[in-house]
Amino acid sequence: MKTKILAGVVTLLMLSGSAAIAADLHPFVRGSWKTLRQAHAGKPIVVHFWGLTCGPCLAELPNWTAALKKRADLKLILVDASPFGDEPGEVTAALKKAGLDSQENWLFADSFEERLRFEIDPRWRGEMPYTLLIGRDGKVTGMTGIMDFKKLDAWLDRQKKAS
Repeated sequence: MKTKILAGVVTLLMLSGSAAIAADLHPFVRGSWKTLRQAHAGKPIVVHFWGLTCGPCLAELPNWTAALKKRADLKLILVDASPFGDEPGEVTAALKKAGLDSQENWLFADSFEERLRFEIDPRWRGEMPYTLLIGRDGKVTGMTGIMDFKKLDAWLDRQKKAS
Protein backbone atom coordinates (compact mmCIF):
# COMPACT_ATOMS: atom_id res chain seq x y z
CA MET A 1 0.00 0.00 0.00
CA LYS A 2 2.79 2.42 0.97
CA THR A 3 4.50 1.74 -2.37
CA LYS A 4 1.31 2.49 -4.31
CA ILE A 5 0.87 5.76 -2.44
CA LEU A 6 4.50 6.76 -3.10
CA ALA A 7 4.14 5.84 -6.77
CA GLY A 8 0.98 7.98 -6.95
CA VAL A 9 2.74 10.91 -5.30
CA VAL A 10 5.67 10.56 -7.73
CA THR A 11 3.27 10.53 -10.68
CA LEU A 12 1.44 13.61 -9.40
CA LEU A 13 4.71 15.44 -8.82
CA MET A 14 5.97 14.60 -12.28
CA LEU A 15 2.70 15.67 -13.88
CA SER A 16 2.72 18.93 -11.95
CA GLY A 17 6.22 19.69 -13.20
CA SER A 18 7.84 19.34 -9.78
CA ALA A 19 10.41 16.57 -9.54
CA ALA A 20 11.05 16.87 -5.81
CA ILE A 21 9.75 14.45 -3.18
CA ALA A 22 11.01 16.32 -0.11
CA ALA A 23 13.18 19.42 -0.18
CA ASP A 24 15.46 18.80 -3.16
CA LEU A 25 15.08 15.02 -3.25
CA HIS A 26 14.24 13.87 -6.77
CA PRO A 27 12.27 10.65 -7.39
CA PHE A 28 14.44 8.11 -9.23
CA VAL A 29 12.04 6.21 -11.44
CA ARG A 30 12.23 4.34 -14.71
CA GLY A 31 14.08 6.55 -17.20
CA SER A 32 15.72 8.75 -14.54
CA TRP A 33 19.17 7.29 -15.25
CA LYS A 34 18.96 8.33 -18.90
CA THR A 35 17.74 11.79 -17.88
CA LEU A 36 20.53 12.18 -15.33
CA ARG A 37 23.20 11.06 -17.82
CA GLN A 38 21.90 13.42 -20.52
CA ALA A 39 21.79 16.37 -18.10
CA HIS A 40 25.47 15.90 -17.26
CA ALA A 41 26.81 14.68 -20.61
CA GLY A 42 30.34 15.84 -21.35
CA LYS A 43 31.09 16.62 -17.70
CA PRO A 44 32.84 14.39 -15.18
CA ILE A 45 30.43 13.34 -12.44
CA VAL A 46 30.44 10.99 -9.48
CA VAL A 47 27.19 9.16 -8.77
CA HIS A 48 27.14 7.60 -5.33
CA PHE A 49 24.47 5.03 -4.40
CA TRP A 50 23.77 4.62 -0.71
CA GLY A 51 20.97 3.85 1.74
CA LEU A 52 19.88 4.52 5.31
CA THR A 53 20.15 0.86 6.31
CA CYS A 54 23.72 0.58 4.98
CA GLY A 55 26.09 1.16 7.91
CA PRO A 56 29.18 1.77 5.76
CA CYS A 57 27.17 4.21 3.63
CA LEU A 58 26.19 6.30 6.63
CA ALA A 59 29.72 6.22 8.05
CA GLU A 60 31.08 7.39 4.70
CA LEU A 61 28.74 10.38 4.17
CA PRO A 62 30.94 12.84 6.13
CA ASN A 63 33.91 11.78 3.95
CA TRP A 64 31.98 12.91 0.88
CA THR A 65 31.37 16.26 2.56
CA ALA A 66 35.11 16.60 3.21
CA ALA A 67 35.90 15.65 -0.40
CA LEU A 68 33.53 18.34 -1.68
CA LYS A 69 35.24 20.95 0.49
CA LYS A 70 38.64 19.83 -0.77
CA ARG A 71 37.76 19.48 -4.47
CA ALA A 72 35.80 22.28 -6.15
CA ASP A 73 35.85 20.15 -9.33
CA LEU A 74 33.89 17.30 -7.72
CA LYS A 75 30.33 17.08 -9.07
CA LEU A 76 28.66 14.62 -6.69
CA ILE A 77 25.20 13.16 -7.21
CA LEU A 78 23.77 11.02 -4.42
CA VAL A 79 21.10 8.36 -4.95
CA ASP A 80 19.41 6.59 -2.04
CA ALA A 81 19.01 3.18 -3.64
CA SER A 82 17.81 1.27 -0.61
CA PRO A 83 15.74 -1.79 -1.46
CA PHE A 84 13.74 -1.12 1.73
CA GLY A 85 12.04 2.08 0.55
CA ASP A 86 13.64 4.70 2.76
CA GLU A 87 11.31 7.48 3.87
CA PRO A 88 12.02 10.78 2.06
CA GLY A 89 12.03 12.79 5.29
CA GLU A 90 14.60 10.47 6.89
CA VAL A 91 16.79 10.60 3.78
CA THR A 92 16.64 14.39 3.71
CA ALA A 93 17.51 14.54 7.43
CA ALA A 94 20.53 12.23 6.96
CA LEU A 95 21.76 14.29 4.01
CA LYS A 96 21.33 17.52 5.96
CA LYS A 97 23.14 16.10 8.99
CA ALA A 98 26.07 15.12 6.73
CA GLY A 99 26.07 18.51 5.01
CA LEU A 100 25.10 16.98 1.66
CA ASP A 101 21.60 18.42 1.30
CA SER A 102 22.77 21.00 -1.26
CA GLN A 103 23.96 18.31 -3.67
CA GLU A 104 21.84 16.78 -6.42
CA ASN A 105 19.98 14.10 -4.44
CA TRP A 106 17.73 11.30 -5.67
CA LEU A 107 15.67 8.56 -4.03
CA PHE A 108 14.60 5.27 -5.62
CA ALA A 109 10.84 5.74 -6.00
CA ASP A 110 9.85 2.51 -7.72
CA SER A 111 9.08 -0.67 -5.80
CA PHE A 112 10.75 -2.66 -8.60
CA GLU A 113 14.25 -1.46 -7.73
CA GLU A 114 15.84 -4.30 -9.71
CA ARG A 115 14.65 -2.61 -12.89
CA LEU A 116 16.20 0.69 -11.79
CA ARG A 117 19.50 -0.99 -10.94
CA PHE A 118 19.50 -2.78 -14.30
CA GLU A 119 19.09 0.55 -16.13
CA ILE A 120 22.11 1.89 -14.24
CA ASP A 121 24.35 -1.16 -14.58
CA PRO A 122 23.05 -4.60 -15.62
CA ARG A 123 25.77 -6.24 -13.47
CA TRP A 124 24.87 -4.34 -10.28
CA ARG A 125 22.98 -6.52 -7.79
CA GLY A 126 22.35 -3.82 -5.18
CA GLU A 127 25.49 -3.97 -3.05
CA MET A 128 26.22 -0.63 -1.40
CA PRO A 129 27.90 1.69 -1.20
CA TYR A 130 28.31 1.72 -4.96
CA THR A 131 29.91 4.60 -6.82
CA LEU A 132 30.13 5.34 -10.52
CA LEU A 133 32.79 7.67 -11.85
CA ILE A 134 31.56 8.97 -15.20
CA GLY A 135 34.20 10.75 -17.23
CA ARG A 136 33.65 13.65 -19.59
CA ASP A 137 34.05 11.06 -22.39
CA GLY A 138 31.16 9.02 -20.93
CA LYS A 139 33.40 6.17 -19.73
CA VAL A 140 31.98 4.66 -16.53
CA THR A 141 34.10 3.14 -13.76
CA GLY A 142 32.19 1.32 -11.03
CA MET A 143 33.45 0.95 -7.48
CA THR A 144 31.80 -1.18 -4.81
CA GLY A 145 32.42 -0.48 -1.14
CA ILE A 146 33.84 2.48 0.74
CA MET A 147 35.43 5.03 -1.59
CA ASP A 148 39.19 5.25 -1.80
CA PHE A 149 39.42 9.04 -1.91
CA LYS A 150 43.02 8.93 -3.16
CA LYS A 151 41.75 7.08 -6.24
CA LEU A 152 38.96 9.63 -6.57
CA ASP A 153 41.50 12.49 -6.43
CA ALA A 154 43.61 10.79 -9.12
CA TRP A 155 40.53 10.30 -11.32
CA LEU A 156 39.49 13.95 -10.90
CA ASP A 157 43.04 15.05 -11.78
CA ARG A 158 42.92 12.96 -14.98
CA GLN A 159 39.53 14.48 -15.86
CA LYS A 160 40.95 17.98 -15.36
CA LYS A 161 43.87 17.22 -17.68
CA ALA A 162 41.49 15.87 -20.33
CA SER A 163 39.51 19.12 -20.48
